[in-house]
Amino acid sequence: MKIAVTRLAGKEKSDAGRCAASGHSCYSVHPLRSAIREDSIAAFVNAADRGEFDCIFFTSALPAKIIAPRLNRFPRVVAIGPQTATELRRHDVDCEVLTSFYSRDFVPYLGEWIRGRHIGIPRADVPNPGLMDAISDAGGIPVEFRCYSLEPTGDDLDLAGADAILFTSAMSFKKAVWTPRPGLLIMAIGEITADAMRTGGTDPAVVGDGSLEGTLGALNAYLAGRGEQVS
Repeated sequence: MKIAVTRLAGKEKSDAGRCAASGHSCYSVHPLRSAIREDSIAAFVNAADRGEFDCIFFTSALPAKIIAPRLNRFPRVVAIGPQTATELRRHDVDCEVLTSFYSRDFVPYLGEWIRGRHIGIPRADVPNPGLMDAISDAGGIPVEFRCYSLEPTGDDLDLAGADAILFTSAMSFKKAVWTPRPGLLIMAIGEITADAMRTGGTDPAVVGDGSLEGTLGALNAYLAGRGEQVS
């Protein structure tokens, strides 16, 4: 299948190879653009250099890509997934990787260690009270830096040549300008995105585990269930 994947511009570089490995092709569509906040990034890096954090949690690859080359020192670092970890390790930032792709699993991953620890979180300007509250409830001290905003492009998504569309975040679905059509397979990268889609009146046919690879695996299982072969 040819899949339109919602991405921020510049974040799609490995998508084609990963889709090809599962027997599909893809291209990117952009419902959102990022606006970097240099003052917040500088404040975060300065705080990290002063040793103000016991742990840093990178919740996506974009802040990792921007911040990793600027860090002169760092404490324990946790990445939300392998793509985020790749950006960190490219700049010699050692990190652990969550075994799932959801920020809700960060606190259980750290366990009792989190108590009394300052957790630096450079992230998008999108509220995530569940993460903040979970850290606080476990005895940690969350220190959030909103390093970039996500702004709607307002562009109609080009789906003319697509067999499927994959929404990679709840925000990308909520802000997308697009027109469903018969025969277009609609997919969500994970349950959080799927829930937002259902709330918005769109029920995805395929729901992944929060990763592109997991979604492609779910897609192939879905197609096999319909008796369709993947080349």
